[in-house]
Amino acid sequence: MAHVKHMKWWGWGEEGVHFEYANKPAFAPFVKKALDVDLRPRQRDTIDFATVSVPASRADDDVLTALRSITGAEHVSLDDELRIVHWAGKSVTELLLTRAGDFARVPDAVVYPATEEEVAAVLRLAVEQDLVVIPFGGGTSISRSLQPDPAEERTIVSLDLGRMNQVLSIDETSGLATIEAGVLGPDMEEQLNARGWTLGHFPDSFTHSTLGGWAATRSSGMQSDKYGDIADIVRGLRVVRPGGTVVLRPLPSTSTGPSLREMIIGSEGRLGVITRLDVHVHRIAEHREVIAYMFPTWQQALTAMHDIARSDIRTTFARVSDAHETAFSLSTQKAPTTLKKKVTAKGQDLLWEVMRRRGWDTDAMCIAYVCFEGEKAEVERRKKAVAGIVKKQGALVLGSGPGALYDQKKFDTPYLRDFLLEQNTIGDVSETAAPWSKLTTVHQAAYDAAHRAFAAQGKTGWIMSHMSHSYHAGACLYFTFGYEIGEDPHGEYAAIKSAVQQAFIDAGGTLSHHHGVGLEHSPWMEQDVSPEGVDLMRRLFSATDPGGNLNPGKIVS
Repeated sequence: MAHVKHMKWWGWGEEGVHFEYANKPAFAPFVKKALDVDLRPRQRDTIDFATVSVPASRADDDVLTALRSITGAEHVSLDDELRIVHWAGKSVTELLLTRAGDFARVPDAVVYPATEEEVAAVLRLAVEQDLVVIPFGGGTSISRSLQPDPAEERTIVSLDLGRMNQVLSIDETSGLATIEAGVLGPDMEEQLNARGWTLGHFPDSFTHSTLGGWAATRSSGMQSDKYGDIADIVRGLRVVRPGGTVVLRPLPSTSTGPSLREMIIGSEGRLGVITRLDVHVHRIAEHREVIAYMFPTWQQALTAMHDIARSDIRTTFARVSDAHETAFSLSTQKAPTTLKKKVTAKGQDLLWEVMRRRGWDTDAMCIAYVCFEGEKAEVERRKKAVAGIVKKQGALVLGSGPGALYDQKKFDTPYLRDFLLEQNTIGDVSETAAPWSKLTTVHQAAYDAAHRAFAAQGKTGWIMSHMSHSYHAGACLYFTFGYEIGEDPHGEYAAIKSAVQQAFIDAGGTLSHHHGVGLEHSPWMEQDVSPEGVDLMRRLFSATDPGGNLNPGKIVS
């Protein structure tokens, strides 16, 4: 639909936007060393949709007539490309299938409601006609939360909330905004910023994901240290169900039995369709600065991050890359083209040399970024306090230059995955959270599991990680791994991804910190929340959706 923004059908983000490595002289040598892959220039900029064959829609005339009567005919689409845009998310499994034109089951119609009443009418129709409804935000899920069951015989409707995209009101006294669920991150921030406010929630997928999608998958943003995860941000919501609408008012706290709000957040459409949310908003900070630090070792860096988390210093985010991710980051630096940049690059080389003379192993060093927001004087005070903490762990303060570059490029990383797939190479992620006391163990366990899995597949593989999203009790560890694709892409991927996921559980972490469950992570649910916990969820979904009409099979089957 012309009035709703969508990502390209075959990969991440916008057509015409690509990861480039020709201007990054260290990147190709890094990939050769890490993955034993010889990079070549990109051979195609897009994939012609005419080259794929899309299964015909199974929606009958009666269903289509009913849907068109609800939203208007122009808001019900059978267009093949739109159906493929909506058939799945952006997990590696789904991208491999999409690029191969292997569409086992796709939505039969894409419907774009504009009001809560239209959403309610679609859900009533779904129960009456025994349809399957899968809510759709931006389509950025990498946990297979959108993919239909290949064996599904019923008509499948993708319910795209992209027309419901407005900031409806702001309670400036309370710092609460009421916002429609289908708004994309940038459009929401533009509306809030125009009145001096921000939500402060910036996941990697921010550019192409929606507020409702964040709530439905229990998202966490890069700045959660200050603004909280989405479960902290959402205070009230409206959820449309076939039999009525759940209305939770935006109260600061309440003692009214088990939390319905918590039950709905992360439910991935299985309890209904989130249409409107009441969320915390904050005045845009007067001053913002991201400072970079370099630590001699991963353990010293983790200790410093823990010390920052349990101090009284308020940071917007604090994250640190391990040695492997630090090496990767350095390999993506562009070749200097101006005198100023050449001088900066020379200064960096001299700094590394000084560090080596002081006994640093530059292959073990770890870069960290800490963001500060607030009044300028207060930011300066916090920067000084953090500098004191990190220096006790041997860190060097690199300043705001590298930090500003990180801040500018923070949403670009997903494009690298498309580039690697074009190079017949997998690049993917797994993330977890664990108590501070177990972070080192979980980190090592994931590395060991990945290396065993690479060896079992006969591959030269790479894994790297960073720590982010600090809490009182622990933090998130976010892993990226890569390897060259062989003769069995799906089997290889399943073996390697499963090894890392199982390592999380075995070492005391969770199966997912902020990517949700979907189909991708559901095999570990019993180990994570106990068999009785899974049974409780299963009974909840069965009781509230006895016909299995609401995104069936996700989270628990």
